Amino acid sequence: MPAPLQTIRRPLLVLSAALSSLALTAPVALAAPSPTPTPTSTPSSSASPTATPPANMSSVGGTRLGQAGTQVNLTSGVPVLPKDVTARSWIVSDAESGAVLASHNAHWRLPPASTLKMLFADTVLPKFPKTTEHKVVASDLAGMGTGSSLVGIKEGESYTVHDLWLGVFLRSGNDAVHVLSHMNGGVAKTVSDMNAHAQDLQALDTRVVTPDGYDEPGQVSSAYDLTLFARSGLQKKDFREYCSTVSAKFPGETTKKKGKSVRGTFDIQNTNRLLSGDSDVSVYPGIAGVKNGNTTNAGATFTGVAERNGKVLLVTVMNPEKDEHNEVYKEAAKILDWGFQADGKVQPVGELVAPKNVPQASAQPGATATGEAGGDTSTKPSAGGSASATASEDDGSSGVGIALAVTGGLLVLLAAGVFLVNRRWPLPDLVRRRPRP
Repeated sequence: MPAPLQTIRRPLLVLSAALSSLALTAPVALAAPSPTPTPTSTPSSSASPTATPPANMSSVGGTRLGQAGTQVNLTSGVPVLPKDVTARSWIVSDAESGAVLASHNAHWRLPPASTLKMLFADTVLPKFPKTTEHKVVASDLAGMGTGSSLVGIKEGESYTVHDLWLGVFLRSGNDAVHVLSHMNGGVAKTVSDMNAHAQDLQALDTRVVTPDGYDEPGQVSSAYDLTLFARSGLQKKDFREYCSTVSAKFPGETTKKKGKSVRGTFDIQNTNRLLSGDSDVSVYPGIAGVKNGNTTNAGATFTGVAERNGKVLLVTVMNPEKDEHNEVYKEAAKILDWGFQADGKVQPVGELVAPKNVPQASAQPGATATGEAGGDTSTKPSAGGSASATASEDDGSSGVGIALAVTGGLLVLLAAGVFLVNRRWPLPDLVRRRPRP
């Protein structure tokens, strides 16, 4: 089990109760396998998405979000959006209020890749204590797609649930997903649970076929839905811990040494490059997760959360057209930068809706919590009013880069039936840089 080298605690005062939350990391040198996300499917595994978004998309969160192209209220004083963002779909929103600051094809249903693991975690993580141990059998690892990303789980070895979740979040291990799915009653049951939970979250663009995000026909989500998954998951302490962990030690194989059984560990590092850094990407100031993905049909996908000056923003970027190393992280960082600059100046274009049966005050006039995927958006008023027009599409770890130790955690309470509305969502001192070796 990973042993964090350093823990820093920051007391938080929420709803007149002094609470604290810890997200732990263990900075270590990178070891195999490579941290670069590996495509986990072949072109034949599912049909590629269309080149252009559909004319009618979901109106969940506001009619503007169902319109094709870039949605932003560029009024006086609002900074111009970065020009070199090439993603097919993206969205940036206020994690606390749910206000969507800007978006581009937010409800376009696209292959999600391993960002779908956020929904998997939000669905399954609460079911097992992290200290629960499970001995892996052959059937636990059956059915994984060819070329799946793996953390290195071995048949016959025992792992704690804590180990398995580190494998899911840091290495995007499909093997860890399948083991947890079998613990949950099997892959089919887990897929059913995930689809039901997506409906509860009003993530109506999403259809789950595999729990790990591997390319399969009909498996889709959207930038809007992925943001809902992150927002829901981040309310869970363990979710916050895992998605913000930069590096850890993972159990290896048991061997015989001098007649005794010995089980070593190996180092794993988070493949989220805004969290761990890379040769061409710096650790993003205030970053605290969430999840990245990369498959043949999905391309690169990423959802991240970051804090600056007390403001917490969520960003999701799907499938940049620009074919450069770490492009999804570069575009996500640019959108986050814009979001923090636009904070307090830009009028929202929609909102992140609350789960069903959980009241939420509207983030802005005109936003709606209803609407089916692909539904008609022509009769509803635009979220944020009609003050501006739609913008067109033209308009660490020791030994590897800059290290980041994430301490504390996002702390959110579901209180008085209100979901992330008018509640502080503090992220404690996230960025602690260490010099390059």
